[in-house]
Amino acid sequence: MTPRDAVPRELRRAAPVLPVVLIIALLALPMPAGGEASGAETGTGTLADAVSALVVGACVVHLARTGRRPLSRTAAVLLGLPVVGITAAAFGASSAATGVAGAARYLQIFVLVPAAVLILVRDARHFRLLAWSFVALALWQGAIGVQQNLTGTGASYMGEDIRAVGTFGSTDVMGMATVVSYGLVCALALAFRPHAPRQRAAAAGCAALLAVPLALSFSRGAWIATAVACLAVLLLAGARRAGTVLLAGGAAAVVLVAGLGVGSAMLQERLSSITQVTDTPDQSVTDRYTMWAASADMWRERPVTGVGLKGFPEHRDKHASLALSSGSDTAGAGSGFVRQPLLSPHNMYLLVLGEQGLLGLATLAGGWAALLVCGLLRWKRGCARPGGREGPELDCALVACGLLIWQLTDFVYADIGGPSTVLTAVAFGIAAWWAVGSRGPAGEAGAR
Repeated sequence: MTPRDAVPRELRRAAPVLPVVLIIALLALPMPAGGEASGAETGTGTLADAVSALVVGACVVHLARTGRRPLSRTAAVLLGLPVVGITAAAFGASSAATGVAGAARYLQIFVLVPAAVLILVRDARHFRLLAWSFVALALWQGAIGVQQNLTGTGASYMGEDIRAVGTFGSTDVMGMATVVSYGLVCALALAFRPHAPRQRAAAAGCAALLAVPLALSFSRGAWIATAVACLAVLLLAGARRAGTVLLAGGAAAVVLVAGLGVGSAMLQERLSSITQVTDTPDQSVTDRYTMWAASADMWRERPVTGVGLKGFPEHRDKHASLALSSGSDTAGAGSGFVRQPLLSPHNMYLLVLGEQGLLGLATLAGGWAALLVCGLLRWKRGCARPGGREGPELDCALVACGLLIWQLTDFVYADIGGPSTVLTAVAFGIAAWWAVGSRGPAGEAGAR
């Protein structure tokens, strides 16, 4: 028996996407001291970021050796479009070093890693492996988050260390919420996989379990984005199914919240604060809207190309009102008290508009919107069949469209930054595979 024969067949089949699975798996590790706030805001990276760079490099070497065209024309245009706005904004940065660092981060998240994932995913089997990897990571981080809430070892929230943050620490409270949201959307979508009753049942159970740590994250933006994405997934799966699942989910939510005891009051207060925009908003809401206004003011100053990559912190005080606080307080989850400066507006669209202008927003957001349209069109062609019949890749369509809708909704309340950002790049990549990755006769992705 040769060494090749000794390797299980399924492992050999999965080999092309195992580097991407490794990127996802590395996010299960505890963040090193001082690494929680890595990402676009600080300019530092994580081990997962380093591996993502190696994956991109390996793709380039592989393509150079094989000589095949890596992307379809549509994929090349949509993934390459952001380069225009990013490059222009890099030249407008306050220094060459700042421009290069900012451009590298944007290209990593929105161009290079998504393109590498699209190239490595060959068929629906690979796609589902990555989707289940999202679910597995979410279950791990969610379990840690629930334990933090129950034992009072989470991040500080309203004077108690009960906020579920997983391994991301108190200075990246959105990290676990993002991971769990991705996993919940993927699990819900995988619950509609045709002709796989066991996997459907397992996925539905995972989706229900992940609702608990998502609630305990106390992340309003993640709640809203997940609700929108899950509703979209259910509607794409079928109106009748959507009604049934929504009724069951509503009943389960009542039981869940009632069973949380003291925590239910905090959840209700957090939910009610979503609508308190003009009445009595808390300081975090006031800061958010003040920074949104500052970003819009930066755009009015330089409407075409913005103030330059990573320019928001430098121009913030010039454009923000006195209502903006000096920073946000974080503590708990193994960290002491930290006063975090407000270095971004927590709205990706306004961040891009302020730093990259209309050119950057049109190329970035335009590419995202086009990916979603292409994904929905492919769902309509291959999955929305007459008579209620399911397409063989219905779950893949739901995962791709669900993740895109979640991300585009969440970007209204968040921007890139933190260790989980590399997972955003992977999500864009697998969504791009469904939307614009071409398929050969055997179901493998190839060039058109």
